[in-house]
Amino acid sequence: MASHAPDRFLRLNTVLDRTGLSRATLYRKIQAGTFPKQVKIAERCCGWRESAIEEWLQNPMFYEVAESGQRPG
Repeated sequence: MASHAPDRFLRLNTVLDRTGLSRATLYRKIQAGTFPKQVKIAERCCGWRESAIEEWLQNPMFYEVAESGQRPG
């Protein structure tokens, strides 16, 4: 049986490196609902779920965040 690796949290610089987006474009896309929202990790620390970034990378042109904050099934 294959073991499932836990989802990691990626920080801003890692997300920018993986996506090739600028900081301004990334936040514009979050506001428009076309990029995964960040998750609060601690009081002054946010990150993105690695699985959400990988999902966005598979089809960035048509990615949309559902109202509940989760991707539609």
